[in-house]
Amino acid sequence: MKEELVNKAYEIAKERYAELGVDTEKVLEQMQDFHLSLHCWQTDDVIGFENLTGSLSGGIATTGNYPGRARNIDEVRADIIKAKSLIPGTHRLNLHEIYGDFKGEAVDRDQVEPRHFASWIEWGRENNMKLDFNSTSFSHPKSGNLSLANPDKSIRDFWIEHTKRCRAIAEEMGKAQGDACIMNLWVHDGSKDMTVNKLKYRELLKDSLDQIFATKYDNMKDCIESKVFGIGLESYTVGSNDFYTSYAAQNNKMITLDTGHFHPTESVADKVSAMLLFVPELMLHVSRPIRWDSDHVTIMDDPTLDLFSEIVRAGALNRVHYGLDYFDASINRIGAYVVGSRAAQKCMLRALLEPLATLRKYEDEGKGFERLALLEEEKALPWNAVYDEFCLRNNVPVGRDFIADVEQWSKEHPRKTRQSVFLEQWPNAQTGNGVLFCPKNVDTKFRCCITVKRCNDCRREF
Repeated sequence: MKEELVNKAYEIAKERYAELGVDTEKVLEQMQDFHLSLHCWQTDDVIGFENLTGSLSGGIATTGNYPGRARNIDEVRADIIKAKSLIPGTHRLNLHEIYGDFKGEAVDRDQVEPRHFASWIEWGRENNMKLDFNSTSFSHPKSGNLSLANPDKSIRDFWIEHTKRCRAIAEEMGKAQGDACIMNLWVHDGSKDMTVNKLKYRELLKDSLDQIFATKYDNMKDCIESKVFGIGLESYTVGSNDFYTSYAAQNNKMITLDTGHFHPTESVADKVSAMLLFVPELMLHVSRPIRWDSDHVTIMDDPTLDLFSEIVRAGALNRVHYGLDYFDASINRIGAYVVGSRAAQKCMLRALLEPLATLRKYEDEGKGFERLALLEEEKALPWNAVYDEFCLRNNVPVGRDFIADVEQWSKEHPRKTRQSVFLEQWPNAQTGNGVLFCPKNVDTKFRCCITVKRCNDCRREF
């Protein structure tokens, strides 16, 4: 898009917003301080780098088999850097424990150490990306249906130790980057069918959390995340919203609000003002749930607009941290990164551009009609011209120009797999759920791992 047109459109928008008492230059300054925590797992469909046998579990799933999935740490980093180059502003990177730089070593999760993330700390410094972190309770032979709430002491102790070590890693990240690393704790624990031991499991989870949080750190911040249910765990979730809200309020912990972890008709936006009265800060994991926690790519929809508007209206910009959490394997993964990130930015921009002073004046004076009319009219104001200016000032593509950029980059960086090479020769070969034959059909020495891994996962990885 021509720079001259962008500048002209912005000057018009600047004038129109000024009529309502909104300073677009101030808003653009605030946008520079709006840092998303980009989720590394969008690059490789939540697989990670562990040299352990296992498949995605814990009530979560990725769908799709679009070509180009990152297969190693170098490809994950390359994808993140490319996505980052198309998103205005400066941003953070959110890592799960399974993305450690294990260098082919089989490191079980109760043995992970800061050294396994030393190269990530250095990479973050080199690329001006501060790091956030997550413990990983899913996709492990000891995951089962219960981890931190498991009555089996040996299994529960395993996951307590894992989470303690993750906090120590987050502390080292925060210390190295001179800014607190946000460490998120989410576990999938639950039951597929009815249970008569709800209190027992919650007592165990509370005790586990108490043990985990016993050590105090100065360079990391804890946040705890609830969920309604997971696939295969539909009847009961130990770490429900009520449980974690109560625990966070009692223990002064940050709450993570994942927009896909609530009932479809529940307003996450409404939780902002309620929770900030009782907890110090909030962490957002912004996603797009379609009837359940489907983790579709974030878009500029009403729930996301409402969420960011409530943060601005509550004056909580310095008390909320912003992460993304979706994983779509059905479209170009870098494109998904960029679309979701820019959508979240647009929602925040529109929230900051709201003529809040005028709206509050109307409300204080009991002028309901005037308030409603302005809320509707401001939807049509030229906020997009302000976003284009934001992109321009950050030297990233304006408007839809990033589409061609993503397509070109993907074309220049093809990632050949056994399947892609095979399909070059036999493009009409029959596939099931996007993947070809069982590896045993072409390699007599291949050992079947059906006891710990789903067939489609095994085929896809091969």
